[in-house]
Amino acid sequence: MDRLMAMQVFVTVVDSGSLSAAAEQLDLSRPVVSRYVAELEDWVGARLLHRTTRRISLTAAGNELLPRCRQMLEYSEDMRHALDGPDETPRGLLRITASTSFAQTQLIQAVVDYGRRYPGVAVDLLALDRTVNLVEERIDLAIRMTNRLEPNLIARPLGVCHSVICATPDYLARHGTPRKVEELALHNCLTHSYVGRSLWQFDPKKKKTRGGKGAASAKTQTKTQTQSVAVGGTISANEVTVLLQAVLAGVGIGHMPAYMVAPLVASGHLVQLLPDYEPLQLGMYGVYASRKHMPATLRTMLDFLAQRFADLPF
Repeated sequence: MDRLMAMQVFVTVVDSGSLSAAAEQLDLSRPVVSRYVAELEDWVGARLLHRTTRRISLTAAGNELLPRCRQMLEYSEDMRHALDGPDETPRGLLRITASTSFAQTQLIQAVVDYGRRYPGVAVDLLALDRTVNLVEERIDLAIRMTNRLEPNLIARPLGVCHSVICATPDYLARHGTPRKVEELALHNCLTHSYVGRSLWQFDPKKKKTRGGKGAASAKTQTKTQTQSVAVGGTISANEVTVLLQAVLAGVGIGHMPAYMVAPLVASGHLVQLLPDYEPLQLGMYGVYASRKHMPATLRTMLDFLAQRFADLPF
């Protein structure tokens, strides 16, 4: 039995949803497709698919084996290019996921510019406000803003995501301007459903130390610990683009990514609050499943994004 071909047939059957569709896609007869699946089941010693007249579905064993088959097929593809030169031009499909706000405001333009440099690469960009399973959903690269990385994944630092506490001049005129972190508890704070929903954390910005007698006391100020404040408000949402619209409507105070609101602060549409304190930073990472046999598309995309985002004022 050609085991790699059997794995390819099995994966295609699952992805296409039927033996007939897989046969057409692979240019094989339906009996041949059925035989490959049966031989793979014989080899692993377990039934992989539930078959009915209308549909197929994975058994528990099939669900367990599917990501491993995908991985084996990726390895076999890598082996075909193992002897290619290191300067091989990237080509093929790259599936990337990121949050909707970051995909819209930053990543899509980066993908466009990368495509101009490497026209042989096609990018499938999924803007999703949830954490995806990279293996099960066949994602090559996930851009994540987090300080808690999954231990089973590989992550490359791409930059730092800064945040801004802000509100409209109209809101501040009606409700007053908070001068201290703890005063946020008295305001209508619009919160993200998953990130800092009820607790906002701040680090005091480091003040420049001057020489002389005052130097010691200035250094002491930089050691102040992170401050936290319990917040709440009338609106929460799972996507910051939605929250930004509410902030711009003058409903309340927002905790917004700097990459989204910096132009609005500069134009005066929003006012940055608490300038002496900085909301807790998040690391920006390119996350992928394995560093073994990394394809040129993924390697060059990571290099491109790291250079692009490393020095931006996020």
